This record gives sequence, structure tokens and C-alpha cells, in this order.
Amino acid sequence: MKTSLNPSTRTVGHRNCGLMFNFVDEKRPKRYSSRKELKMLACKFAQKNLPVENAAQFLLAVERFKSQGRLQDVEILMSAYHEVLKECVEQDKLHSHDTLY
Repeated sequence: MKTSLNPSTRTVGHRNCGLMFNFVDEKRPKRYSSRKELKMLACKFAQKNLPVENAAQFLLAVERFKSQGRLQDVEILMSAYHEVLKECVEQDKLHSHDTLY
């Protein structure tokens, strides 16, 4: 997928329908997947963008956001991703604080 940054930017999308998310250029199609489709998409997203130890936490966050209402797929994925990253940063701060004392 070509983007403004690089023609080979990694993307995430639905294989069956060909819908791709371009997170670089903010082109986010409105898509409301079934739970099964979103779980498969979230697994691929986590595999490409998160360490293995954070994948389960990410998938739980995706499930929680999906249960809250009619959010678009991209909103669910990005919200869950930011939540996991925020928790990772907080854990890193705690670990670095523990090593200081």
C-alpha cells in the first residue's frame, strides 16, 4: 500500500474484502466488523505491532471496546493499542523506580 511516507508501509486489514487501514495518512475507512472478524484483525495487528507479552492484554482491551458500543474497527484498535502502550510505559516507570532504591 502506498502512503505519503513510504510505498512499503506496513498495513493491517481484512484479507477477504481487501479493506486496508492506512494509519500513516489518516485514511480510516468506516468499518464495523463482527466480533470474529475484529478478533482476527486484532491478532494480526498485535502480531505486527506489539511484543508477545502484551498481545493478550491488547486482545482483552479490543473485546472491551467492542462491547461498549458501535465504535469503528480503527477506533477500537487504536484505543486498545494506546491503552496497552500507556500501561507498558507505566510499568517501565515502576521498574526503573524500583531499581533506583
